[in-house]
Amino acid sequence: MTERLYYEDPYLREAEAIVEDVKVEGDRVAIKLDRTIFYPEGGGQPGDRGKIKGEGFEVLVENTVEKADGIWHLGTLKGSTPKKGDKVKLDLDWRWRYENMKLHTGQHIFSAVLKKLYDLDTSGFHIFEDYAKIEVNGEVTWEMIERAELETNNIIQKDLPVTVEEYKYLPDDIANILRKHVTKVKDKVRIVKIGDIDVTPCGGTHVNSTREVGFLKVLRFYKKSKGVWRIEFVAGERVIRKLNEILKDYWESLDLMPNKNPPLSERVKEILGSIDKLEDEFDAQRRELWKWKEQALLSRSWEVGDYNVVTFVESWEMKDAQAFAVDFVKNNPGTIVILASEDYVIFARNEEVPVSMKELLKKVMEELGGKGGGTDNLARGKIEAEPEDVIDVALEKLKEMLEA
Repeated sequence: MTERLYYEDPYLREAEAIVEDVKVEGDRVAIKLDRTIFYPEGGGQPGDRGKIKGEGFEVLVENTVEKADGIWHLGTLKGSTPKKGDKVKLDLDWRWRYENMKLHTGQHIFSAVLKKLYDLDTSGFHIFEDYAKIEVNGEVTWEMIERAELETNNIIQKDLPVTVEEYKYLPDDIANILRKHVTKVKDKVRIVKIGDIDVTPCGGTHVNSTREVGFLKVLRFYKKSKGVWRIEFVAGERVIRKLNEILKDYWESLDLMPNKNPPLSERVKEILGSIDKLEDEFDAQRRELWKWKEQALLSRSWEVGDYNVVTFVESWEMKDAQAFAVDFVKNNPGTIVILASEDYVIFARNEEVPVSMKELLKKVMEELGGKGGGTDNLARGKIEAEPEDVIDVALEKLKEMLEA
């Protein structure tokens, strides 16, 4: 099995190793070493990145993963193909690792504070490219978050030691104070202790002192599922980068507003109010136009038995065509609408009409092909035929149904 140098010294940035196995596909390579400083993804922490250099080749490591046979380094190969037994130099992407160490340690502190203040247990943790998230077993509010943030950052600034110990058998005095309990120790368990704040099992890498975390900031939170809330946050350099990203978006959005004075939420409400007003005006104008169109269509409608059948070809969006058809039959008793386009057909009836539009569509599709469905009052679908042909067949089937 691969020797885990990152556990012996998580601050080790360079090392030498020997290639044990190689898998190559094009310029993609997976390489296994006898020892490594690269942490493999797991426990919510992403895999390490960096470079592996050998005689005549270099591997740009983009991810590190652990499998049953050891730790594999995945990336892009430049130069010749590595061989078993080759000696290589490992060069860790230290900024990536160190920022993940800060974020992981900050998460331990934050989760301990949430447990202490609100008895919330952390059930999930994951570090992404520019933020991290935890999941807790209860509802949170901005007031709760602010109090927890202040307490967390107060602890961070205390410069408390972060220590790691491995146990094959957990002593009772340790097992009884764990924030997250271990059900069974198969080989050995790593216990991360942060001053007198937190004691929990963890396989990740951590900083030596809380002060190295820098600062922790919650970005947002929301309900994920029943009884589970997700909290997204940043720590270390990610705080500056993420807050700058948010502030840049905030001020650029505000600059687009007619009234550029903050807060942005008030400006958005003003814009939404204007949009609602315009939509109401547009809807009123649309319905006025519909009235004129309804009158024109009624003047050239077909009389089938005791009912008026309106047929026409249109190129509207389906939702607009459907809205018109529904409005038409609602306002005109004893009417049927047969509307066709290149992309859809819509059949609608006034409730006084005794035939089913769903059944009418079915009969048309039996002859012309297509797919669709609906109800007795409204049916829609797509038929692979010219709109005029659809109308002709629909009229024919409608007559048969009314005469039956």
